[in-house]
Amino acid sequence: MKFQKDIFLQKAFSKNLIEKKNFFEKHIHLIISHHYKNSPYYKNYLDKIGYNIDCINNIRDIPFIPVRLFKELDLLSINKRDIFKTLLSSGTSSSTLSKIYLDKSNALNQIKVLQKIFNELIGNSRFPMLVIDKQANNQNRNNFNASTAAINGFSIFAKSINYLLDKDGNINYEFLKKFLNNNYNEKFLIFGFTSNIYNNLIMGLDPKKIDLNLFQNGLLIHGGGWKKLEEKKISSKNFNSLLKKKLNIKFIKNYYGLVEQIGSIFFECKCGYFIPSNFSEVIIRDENLNQCKKGQKGFIQLLSLLPTSYPGHSILTEDIGEIIDDKNCNCYGAGTRFIVHGRLKNAELRGCSNI
Repeated sequence: MKFQKDIFLQKAFSKNLIEKKNFFEKHIHLIISHHYKNSPYYKNYLDKIGYNIDCINNIRDIPFIPVRLFKELDLLSINKRDIFKTLLSSGTSSSTLSKIYLDKSNALNQIKVLQKIFNELIGNSRFPMLVIDKQANNQNRNNFNASTAAINGFSIFAKSINYLLDKDGNINYEFLKKFLNNNYNEKFLIFGFTSNIYNNLIMGLDPKKIDLNLFQNGLLIHGGGWKKLEEKKISSKNFNSLLKKKLNIKFIKNYYGLVEQIGSIFFECKCGYFIPSNFSEVIIRDENLNQCKKGQKGFIQLLSLLPTSYPGHSILTEDIGEIIDDKNCNCYGAGTRFIVHGRLKNAELRGCSNI
């Protein structure tokens, strides 16, 4: 997209607060205009609520779409013939799948920005990658579930992709020994959903079958799948402590975000906060959908400059978060610090009934 041209000249965390505000407000309004012109559902929604796309408003006033609507409607800003990939993600605890449609341009741009973020954290090297999952049987390469989409996104940093589990979901110790013996002297990536990491590495690995010291050079990246751990009362701090104690892994990065927006995910810093890059932002809203003050819990609204094939630039999630004001945190970027408390339980967000 021409209006996104100068976005990709930016580094991931290069701007101060004022620069980020000006940059983000300019481009988020270009994104809004794009979707207004190209998505009939989105145009109808903005018209019904009387939102003037020609006014440059504060980002707190930007309309949002509840994440649940992606389960109920086909929200596109492209022609169906231009659909390159369809991502199927539950997004909430219900069995109905969200349908996210990407064209080639949007899919490529998400990867470009993920690479910018990743390079800030680890560098631009490629590593052998151990996936804590079993290999999916992708009969249709244009449709992906959440797990496969995440693995595909992070695979751009891999020299090779290797799966810990066999087709029956059991740890393949014979393969694992071979992988670790070949790579333990150098850095290698370990990637998986949080619950898979917990079940298979923390709880499942048998020290009688594998030398656990061979994991110490692993760079572990995990995200999603926290619901099962919350039920077990396992916090992020507990999770990291258990990993370090058992496998002596020192580099552990938790990420938060929507799998269809792999370029707008947030990595946890060493202080325990998620921090938006130059390409994304968060707002916390209370039960009346007003903006919360710092330190107040509420629904997490995710804003991104990247989605062009579907109106996913401003999404109200069913996750509960909180913006933190910690001036002692000097981690990457000067942007918003926030934490995630979990998902809204036994409730359903309502809104955008005019779409």
